[in-house]
Amino acid sequence: MAGQATGKRARVVIVGAGFGGLWAAKGLAGHDVDVLLIDRNNFHTFVPLLYQVAAGELAPEQIAYPVRSIVRRQGNVRFLMAEVERVDLEARCLYTREDRIPYDYLVLAAGSVTNYFGLESVAQRAWTMKDLSSAVALRSRVLEILERAVREEDPRRRQALLTFVIVGGGPTGVEFAATLAELIWQVLVKDYPELPLTEARIILVEAMPSLLPGMHPELAAYARETLEQKGVEVRLGTMVIGASDHEVLLKDQPPIAAETLVWTAGVRANDLADRMGVEQARGGRVVVTPELHLPSYPEVYVVGDMAYQEDPAGRPIPQVAPAAIQQGSHAARNILRAIRGEALLPFQYRDMGTMVVIGRNRGVAHVFGRTARGFLAWLAWLIVHLLRLIGFRNRLLVLTNWAWNYLFYERAVRLILK
Repeated sequence: MAGQATGKRARVVIVGAGFGGLWAAKGLAGHDVDVLLIDRNNFHTFVPLLYQVAAGELAPEQIAYPVRSIVRRQGNVRFLMAEVERVDLEARCLYTREDRIPYDYLVLAAGSVTNYFGLESVAQRAWTMKDLSSAVALRSRVLEILERAVREEDPRRRQALLTFVIVGGGPTGVEFAATLAELIWQVLVKDYPELPLTEARIILVEAMPSLLPGMHPELAAYARETLEQKGVEVRLGTMVIGASDHEVLLKDQPPIAAETLVWTAGVRANDLADRMGVEQARGGRVVVTPELHLPSYPEVYVVGDMAYQEDPAGRPIPQVAPAAIQQGSHAARNILRAIRGEALLPFQYRDMGTMVVIGRNRGVAHVFGRTARGFLAWLAWLIVHLLRLIGFRNRLLVLTNWAWNYLFYERAVRLILK
């Protein structure tokens, strides 16, 4: 059996090396337990900056860090690179393709996947930014489209090639729309002098009546105004119902002729949740107790994007990195309490607020009940995200790339990779 522990200490298996899983492992490090951290990748990805990889501002290795390097000084924590295929809750073990792995306690932090809301034609054609490989593929797609547009003589066909539709007006959609606008009209316009990039269109589509749902209306309005100043077309109250190779189909509106559809409209729990035979809520999220474990299996904790729990006001805990970090740490504390025979503590989410950057010098923030917009919100976003990156080298490289882009209106990574 992979990663078999020795001795009689409790064996804790953590599935997923994202924010929730990693912070659960940190919470258990140095304690009298054996921890096995499992992930299908050997690195942790700083997901909030994936859109900058897709827009050529950062290289993928600058927002990723090897898991083994993170845990190597934590003597009771080991890592296994594998993909968990199913969990046997009754037998207290899980299965990868190669191994059967038993556990005394289990922390499921496998994250989420893109939610296409049953739109198969969109799932087949849309580009996403859910992981490093998809972000790199999207970056290559944008650059490859421009190379194709250079050779296109038909004006209508060229226009469709130069039209980018982004679906989803949440933080990821807003941030990518802004940085894509700057990439095309500030950077690539110099690389492609033979292309009429003034004809390029970036269309941000949101089904709700405003951008950034949940944020203060004034901040949402500021975000829309900023995007439109950058040349982004914002369409609110507009629902995408399908896609073809050359069009994006809208409900009750004419289709948009476009070759590239970017989907940021939603996520659902990792498919592993569907194979567990437990109660699930909206988006496939696993329903957990206030203490973050399964109702019938107190030794199994679910955290992060996979978990469904409501706050005292009846609102679902959001699927964001701060929530996953807090839940992972809390699950670790409760596991240690259970081992000691102490009462478990209910999880209380501390909403740290939301910050969204909208290109150069622009941002919005709602933190600790206070709002900010413009340069100060942009600067706060930069500082917070830089500090949250794992590894001094990564922080230095990201800061260097940001400075280069800011001073010289350049993007360091403009490679088409197949």
